[in-house]
Amino acid sequence: MSDMKISLPDTATITITGQTIDKLIRAGDGDAALLYLYILKMNGQLTASQAAIELNKGKGWIASALAVLSRLGLANVDNTANISTDEQRPPLEEPRNYSIAEIKSELAAGSDFSHVVNETQRVMARILSPDELLRLFSIYDYLRLPVDVILLLITHCISESRKSSGGRMPSVRYIEKAAFTWEREGLFTAEKAEEYLKKLDDIRDVRGMIKEKLQIRGREFSKTEAHYVEGWINMGFEAEAVAIAYDKTVVKTGNLAWPYMDSILKNWHKKDIHTEAEIMAAEGKRPPLDLKTGSTEKHGKPNQSEMDRMTRILNKIKDT
Repeated sequence: MSDMKISLPDTATITITGQTIDKLIRAGDGDAALLYLYILKMNGQLTASQAAIELNKGKGWIASALAVLSRLGLANVDNTANISTDEQRPPLEEPRNYSIAEIKSELAAGSDFSHVVNETQRVMARILSPDELLRLFSIYDYLRLPVDVILLLITHCISESRKSSGGRMPSVRYIEKAAFTWEREGLFTAEKAEEYLKKLDDIRDVRGMIKEKLQIRGREFSKTEAHYVEGWINMGFEAEAVAIAYDKTVVKTGNLAWPYMDSILKNWHKKDIHTEAEIMAAEGKRPPLDLKTGSTEKHGKPNQSEMDRMTRILNKIKDT
């Protein structure tokens, strides 16, 4: 998605009208509401890449939220054609209230939805309530997620809930909330959903490495800490780069000052510096020597000059 200039209607550049608030509430999209408030704060003078940095979000998130605001008539976006997903799907219509009669009719017809219900009840080991059936049907009919994607979603939610809550099953409300996220991410095929889940696993691994580098043990990240870490990962930083920023922060402030460390990393991000080697090069320093390979590169051929230097040192030791 290329950079674009964003502007707001003149009536909403200073205050939020009641009509605007009603539109945001009816849309039920927290991401769009957050982006709208940020654009309002900046008086519309920003680009998509700047918003991504300031909000610690990916450009895909910005594009999805902008698409919602554009559909609601709350933002005029230049170059709107660049806001799209790989799957060209029509925008969602206004949500409507489903009835139990509709659910019964759908189940009686033996549609794909009945398969979703049967599989959900099987993996959750219980019968779904009428309210839960309505929520599940909204995922199927309103969000239009394919059956195989819905089943992947449910399996993922169960796994995440068990990890975070000591084995408890997720509520259908929790699954519904996750479904809206998947719709915004454009996960309309099993292949894309699996890629998304793989990315989440990779992010979890990086989070673990960053947690170790920051010497945080015996507890999870707080909500604010997690927000910082997610932002750094989305910017493309590796754990070693965060460790360098941490070291600089402690030397300068005497403790783990998250805003200060965040400012260091954002500054590197603006310069397109995200790895330990790139930081060393930018600061005119030699990358640390790998004693096993004699190389200043983590992965690659040994550095011959370093090997020669080490050999001379060893020879002097022997002579002595």
